[in-house]
Amino acid sequence: MIGSIRSYMRHTVVLLVCTLLTAMVIMPANQALAVPSIETNAKASALIDVASGRILYSSNGDTPMRIASLTKIMTAIVAIEHGNLNDMVKTPQRAVGKEGSSIYLQLGEEMTLHNMLYGLMLRSGNDAATAIAEHVGGSEEGFVHLMNEKAALLGLANSSYKNPHGLDEEGHYSSANDLAKLTAYAIKNEYFAEIVRTKVKQVPNPHDSWNYAWKNKNKMLNLYEGADGVKTGYTKKSFRCLVSSATRAGQQLAAVTINDGDDWNDHSHMLDWGFQYYPLQTIASQGEAVAGYPYELGGTFRFPLEENERGSIRTKLTLADPSSMDYALGERGLLEFQLGGHTIGSVPVYEPGDIRLRSKK
Repeated sequence: MIGSIRSYMRHTVVLLVCTLLTAMVIMPANQALAVPSIETNAKASALIDVASGRILYSSNGDTPMRIASLTKIMTAIVAIEHGNLNDMVKTPQRAVGKEGSSIYLQLGEEMTLHNMLYGLMLRSGNDAATAIAEHVGGSEEGFVHLMNEKAALLGLANSSYKNPHGLDEEGHYSSANDLAKLTAYAIKNEYFAEIVRTKVKQVPNPHDSWNYAWKNKNKMLNLYEGADGVKTGYTKKSFRCLVSSATRAGQQLAAVTINDGDDWNDHSHMLDWGFQYYPLQTIASQGEAVAGYPYELGGTFRFPLEENERGSIRTKLTLADPSSMDYALGERGLLEFQLGGHTIGSVPVYEPGDIRLRSKK
């Protein structure tokens, strides 16, 4: 009797183990590798891969909202592109004593545009924003025109600027997705990137024997491994706003939250999620042969993908017109990469041995 019971138990255990192993084998891959959902405490949020511009996550991302000093991301990139960083900016009356955060500029005080941009981005100086705007734009109103012009060029459909500092004003707003796109654009500028990743900046002080020492308000630079930007913001109406960026394993992400009482933690969680589930993957490499054609790829294409998307990439080769200038310069076509029916990038193709194939990948 006892032997029969033991035999039955052994048989039952074997069946159970086999059932579990079978269940593991037949579990759909997309179920096993599904990307978990993510939430924040923000009224609006977004996460973007900087190199590709792909928005990896968005919640109320296209909703226009007050953005406080996140405005200064636009202020900085417009000033860098339209101004001379070596110019001496003279502090006008309109900038002196500007309400809110300040670097305490005095009337007539002069500082290079480059240094004043550090005061703008590290200490969020509203006085610096006004001084920069009047210097670069000829007037604050002229500079705001440049800001809106840049927003239009970048396709920021849910953004409207009324001032260069972000103090609450009717008609002054942006969205989480727009700010993500703007940041991805701006941080590719070497001067902008240098400024926003700086933790402490010393600048000559014309009033005393010691230099100004501006400490960056962005705590993410110390809290998160690989953090390299970007900007904090706060007003009573917008509440806490934050744009942060970080780089790991050659991939840079930027996170945005608007009206978020737990932004430091939310940004750490968003960035971790992005790096883990949407790593930057090499889809094709320079020099690879184009299947079915006597051509090779003229560049390397990388894109952030979650695991199950890799097999969904499709390619489309468009051959160059032999009478075109591109053809005369050696290009034989363009290989497009598509995901979900949308083109996500392209690489030119050349004949083997073309000098362009020996250039830096």
